[in-house]
Amino acid sequence: MRVLVVDDEVRLADGVRRGLEAEGWAVDVAQDGIDGLWHAREFRYDAVVLDLMMPGMSGWAVCGQLRAEGNWTPVLMLTAKDGEWDQVEALDAGADDYVTKPFSHPVLVARLRALVRRGARERPAVLTVGDLRVDPAARTVTRGGTLLDLTSREFAVLEFLVRHAGQVCSKREVIENVWDVDFDGDPNIVEVYVGHLRRKVDRPFGRATIETVRGAGYRLADDRA
Repeated sequence: MRVLVVDDEVRLADGVRRGLEAEGWAVDVAQDGIDGLWHAREFRYDAVVLDLMMPGMSGWAVCGQLRAEGNWTPVLMLTAKDGEWDQVEALDAGADDYVTKPFSHPVLVARLRALVRRGARERPAVLTVGDLRVDPAARTVTRGGTLLDLTSREFAVLEFLVRHAGQVCSKREVIENVWDVDFDGDPNIVEVYVGHLRRKVDRPFGRATIETVRGAGYRLADDRA
């Protein structure tokens, strides 16, 4: 397996390299974000270990750029920044895992093995269906470039439907993923929110993308044609 380590701390990067090579991995090292982005573009890797704070280009920016270009190589962020919002921002930028310094080398290796097993699956930071764009990190929704004003619950319902675009989602599935599995209220609450979304997301644009599948649930369709 081949791994790219991007970190401006020379001794740490070298230690990670030697440790991974002892596990039988092939390792390339880049010491700033710009060089790391070049390597990730030019060569095929099974995983990338990426520091957050680096000269030239931050790890957030490198990861976000790779995802924007359709590069889904698994990314593990390795950083001294351990604040919860630092982790949120890293994961929302498209990272797959997050390890803080100081770290346990066996844990780092185990996490990398887990990422490699999962492989380079597409995990877009911004969800798109036709001209509808949902940005989970920024909590924004646009249709044809127009910014839409949604409540937090409306946003959550729409995000779930967008993540399962083309699939039929039952009321129970929506409730379990947007409310919780212990919700004991009226399941018709889903109908209420779907109605809100249709008034905000579809009707002002002459669309009917949120479909009702009788007896089964709802489906978000791509109506670009």
